Amino acid sequence: MNQNKPHVAEQPPAQVADASISDQVARLLAGERRAIASAVTELERLSTSAPALLRALQPHLGRALVIGLTGPPGAGKSTLVNALIRHARTQNLRVGVIAVDPSSPISGGAILGDRIRMTAALDDDGVFVRSLASRGYLGGLSPAAVRIIDALDAAGFDLILLETVGTGQSEVDVAEVADIRIVISAPGLGDDIQAMKSGLLEIADILVVNKGDRDGAERTMQQLMGALSIRAGNRSEVPVLKTTATTGAGVPELMTAIEKIGQPILAENAVDRRRRRARYLIARAAADLVAQRIKSDKDGGVDKLADEILTGQLSPTDAARKLITP
Repeated sequence: MNQNKPHVAEQPPAQVADASISDQVARLLAGERRAIASAVTELERLSTSAPALLRALQPHLGRALVIGLTGPPGAGKSTLVNALIRHARTQNLRVGVIAVDPSSPISGGAILGDRIRMTAALDDDGVFVRSLASRGYLGGLSPAAVRIIDALDAAGFDLILLETVGTGQSEVDVAEVADIRIVISAPGLGDDIQAMKSGLLEIADILVVNKGDRDGAERTMQQLMGALSIRAGNRSEVPVLKTTATTGAGVPELMTAIEKIGQPILAENAVDRRRRRARYLIARAAADLVAQRIKSDKDGGVDKLADEILTGQLSPTDAARKLITP
């Protein structure tokens, strides 16, 4: 009796991996929540399969409108995101949320903060929320967020809400990534409003005064409109809106403003919009490489440049050019 089993040709590992990614992408395109979550995780940690996954997603990108929400701490960003989710869902819009939180100094993971306030995402397959750690990036944004935008875009989400860390005027990275930038303030924040005027104001497509039921809301609106009026260009055309996220007041008007600004943006070439996000990734990666080179300097070359700066022989810009020029 012949005990030999039929020979089954084994597929090369690359073919097996390609088949696995094709299956994952097919399930993601079908809106399968587990596949979306798996793809987001792979792209967040930049696993070995992430490049192939990004390539497989390419034909399905460019449909979502990416909305960045930023502003000083205490402005109620997460509560307003929750209110926007609720309103968008009444219009049958699918919403993806990327919430960039401060990093734990111990584990490096996200400190979830008031992500628990996003109750509109509970038990709704039309909403997907992922919290990311900022990993110490001072611009309020993690580069992983850009990769995750692609996963949510391919999965068919109409709106992608990108909420940044909330550290103040340094949060300008969102301007390079989002299609629409919403800067949120609130009455009673004192010096934070002054700081915002000289920082975040320049990147805003829409200004929102949240917690509009509080004393001082109208005054804050007037301050922001006054600050816009003295800015160069078309800053005076930026809408300044008032919302009360806890009750939903003003949220329909905010959504109308988003739609008005978003329509011509979605009509643009999707490649150009995505190329802007890629340029951000290049800039971040280049900055990281330079920082790592400075930290790991062992031959004293960086110290020599530092001494030349201190003695006035070189400007910091010239020193940086010497550092990065092959």
